[in-house]
Amino acid sequence: MDYKKLALQIIPIAREAGAAILEVYHKTGNIQVDHKADDSPLTLADQAANKVICAGLEQLDQLFPIISEENKLVDYEVRKKYDHYWLVDPLDGTKEFIKRNGEFTVNIALIHHQMPVMGVVYAPVLDEMYWAAKGEGAFLSSATEDRQLEANAFKLTDKDLRVVCSRSHLNESTQSFVDALDSPQLVATGSSLKFLIIAMGNAHLYPRLAPTMEWDTAAAQIVLEEAGGKVLDNDTRAPLRYNKENLLNPYFIASGKLVE
Repeated sequence: MDYKKLALQIIPIAREAGAAILEVYHKTGNIQVDHKADDSPLTLADQAANKVICAGLEQLDQLFPIISEENKLVDYEVRKKYDHYWLVDPLDGTKEFIKRNGEFTVNIALIHHQMPVMGVVYAPVLDEMYWAAKGEGAFLSSATEDRQLEANAFKLTDKDLRVVCSRSHLNESTQSFVDALDSPQLVATGSSLKFLIIAMGNAHLYPRLAPTMEWDTAAAQIVLEEAGGKVLDNDTRAPLRYNKENLLNPYFIASGKLVE
């Protein structure tokens, strides 16, 4: 399968979803927020983007099942048999969206045998399109530049490492990880942009020692991996895997080209 060709078909779908999000984002007044069963926030923008993405994926020549944060989850006995499937977060960083700080993304990944093989991440406010296909590299396309991405090489003992953290999540375990480094510089941002800062070479590490879901990480993981980085389970040191019975991710460390 030509994953690069497929990525180029997904890019306009992600851009259209971003436009649907911005329609809600730029309206005056407070953003209407509902809450799902797990108490996570849901907006009209999440729903509008999900509708655009699902419709777009269903128009492609190659059709695969869709797992989306905003769709009803398919029973594991069915989905565990999937060979390829789409994994979608139509609006990653809903809390950042509600704050109107621009740090949110559209995430669309293709999963094959529990691993992301293609990913598109679009930041609508920034108008930055990140994408990658297995074995083809990672790329950024924006109004000002088009370039291939390459993560920085570093050692954990290096001084002044740039460590990405979340604006919405910074717990005791993460603080302990940061404190063990030599004069780290913290870089705060939201959503999957945390992976992309590393893929661009603008940071070194992103310790995520707090809960995330599979749709939060898949698209950005393949972008970072194709830029030379890694996203590893904090306990097993193996790459994050997908389509588990429980879609909650283990704690993980995302990094650039870490030299052991």
